[in-house]
Amino acid sequence: MNVLFLTPWYPNRYDAMDGLFVRKHAQAVARFVDNIEVIYIKPCDDIIEMETSSEIVDGVHEIIVYYPNPKNILKKFWQFYKSFTAGYKLLNIKPDITQVNVLTRFGVLGYLLWRFEKIPYVIVEHWSRYYREGKCFNNWLHKWVTQIVVRNAKCIMPVSKHLAGAMQIQGLSSVMYSKVNNVVDDFFFNKQWNEIPRNKKRILHISCFDERAKNIKGILRATREVMNKRNDFELVLVGTGNDYDEVYGEYEKLGFPQGSVRFVGEQTPREVCDWLRNSDFMVMFSNYENAPVVISEALAVGIPVVATNVGGIPEMIDDRSGIILPVNDEESLCVALNNMLDNHTHYDKEYIKALGKQYDFSSVGECLSRKYNEAISQK
Repeated sequence: MNVLFLTPWYPNRYDAMDGLFVRKHAQAVARFVDNIEVIYIKPCDDIIEMETSSEIVDGVHEIIVYYPNPKNILKKFWQFYKSFTAGYKLLNIKPDITQVNVLTRFGVLGYLLWRFEKIPYVIVEHWSRYYREGKCFNNWLHKWVTQIVVRNAKCIMPVSKHLAGAMQIQGLSSVMYSKVNNVVDDFFFNKQWNEIPRNKKRILHISCFDERAKNIKGILRATREVMNKRNDFELVLVGTGNDYDEVYGEYEKLGFPQGSVRFVGEQTPREVCDWLRNSDFMVMFSNYENAPVVISEALAVGIPVVATNVGGIPEMIDDRSGIILPVNDEESLCVALNNMLDNHTHYDKEYIKALGKQYDFSSVGECLSRKYNEAISQK
């Protein structure tokens, strides 16, 4: 079987972390199919001519097309289509099926390949825009085009059942839905790791520092409240992003004891794994989510999670692997942090690790390849 991924998010020369979960899906699929190729096209403000790259990464043929980003809307569409055509010519072999990652522009490409090349397509969706909180799926033309793309797909695979429900509420409900998990790197399941020294209990938070979604300032306020009553723990925040300065400003305003909160910045996946293994539990206090990869990673290493009741999080955590909180309830977060600080050792590490196995490469790759076979059989 020959598979083509079309995606607007993928690691690139500007951002090595962008769409990393899409690359991991491709690498998982590579274990179960004959050939897998990815076309990623990116508009760029700093170039005047199209540039392409083509290389094999972990069994995946990655084709990246960088193209100039004109201001004129018609020129934008033309450059987008021309870049896709250039990437398509670099394929080694005609695909049997296309996986569209993230609607809608790339869904139109998948639709056109189905119409003119008779190549069926499935859709994997990661984007939280379908939630009412996101407020970014309101344009009628955008909705109409998306409905056409969805109606002709063989299967829609959101990364959570909750996201599937949100898409159906938006009128995207004409085909079969089937959840697909994100992928956790193999090394999260290894028994060896690097020790990060500590002399206190450690709470870990990992995110992209998007305050509207992640509510990191709420975590800081609740942590400060708990620290008024106990000093046997530290909070470590991993990541960076657009709202880093705003979050750090809140930290400074709250007047934490020296060394009780650590901002360690962006970390590699292996470093993230080390932080998780050297922490007692992870906390997320998001206002909205899909299915956070960092929760899958926490489960893979066997630590419990404190998180809010949003998106697909309740599908990932049960009462034996963590605590689910109401959204934006800092008082409940204080109670949960205290509870987990006292009782994190009571959680069964092996049970949590077993939950995490559903996110490994083999499980996810097998799931996707099975859906491809079903889609091709409907041809």
